[in-house]
Amino acid sequence: MRQALFATLLAPLVLAATPVLAADLPRGSPPPQDYYSPRPVANWEGFYAGINGGIGFGSFTDGADTLFASPTGGLIGVTAGYNHMVAPNLLIGIESDFDFAGLSASQNPYFGLATQGSINDMVTIRGRVGYVMDRALVYVTGGFAGSNNTVSLSSVWGGAFYGQQSIFQTGWALGAGVEFMLTNNLSAKAEYLFTSVGSDRYFDYSYNALQSAVNTSAVKVGVNYHF
Repeated sequence: MRQALFATLLAPLVLAATPVLAADLPRGSPPPQDYYSPRPVANWEGFYAGINGGIGFGSFTDGADTLFASPTGGLIGVTAGYNHMVAPNLLIGIESDFDFAGLSASQNPYFGLATQGSINDMVTIRGRVGYVMDRALVYVTGGFAGSNNTVSLSSVWGGAFYGQQSIFQTGWALGAGVEFMLTNNLSAKAEYLFTSVGSDRYFDYSYNALQSAVNTSAVKVGVNYHF
């Protein structure tokens, strides 16, 4: 009798506590969240090739600057190279390029004399050291440079050339640039390159031999495909 009475009195308390206990019970696993794979890190390692173009500003030196104006013009060519990652953010490599150049200038330095100087073809073989920030690369570069340079002198009165000669002169190159991976295989770059090719003697077969070196500053952009 007492047990039945105790159960009757306890039943309302159990019923009242049931929702509270149910609220504390786990409601099952949380709904699945969308998974986004991390963006792949750009791979700079390996061979690449591409095209480049820009504008160049040249000057004849060693006294020849009094005869020839400073040649300017455009250039366009091809690039090839190889990158190697020596640390997570450190890149070393080698790069070469060849450009068809159209840098030229004419003037009349003295009465009755017309001169023209031009830079026709340019080639460089350079080392590169760069710092990689995922898809961006900042680098410095330097090495061998060569250019095919032409000078000519003529008489204003007769119009016939006194002489014209082209010489391939060699020297060094130094520059810096930035490059950015547009896709996993395609990158775009902007670069400044200074070249200085050593002095040589034009018209050395005459008593009027002309000594001249050539300096060039070029601002170039390019696109490379990474294999």
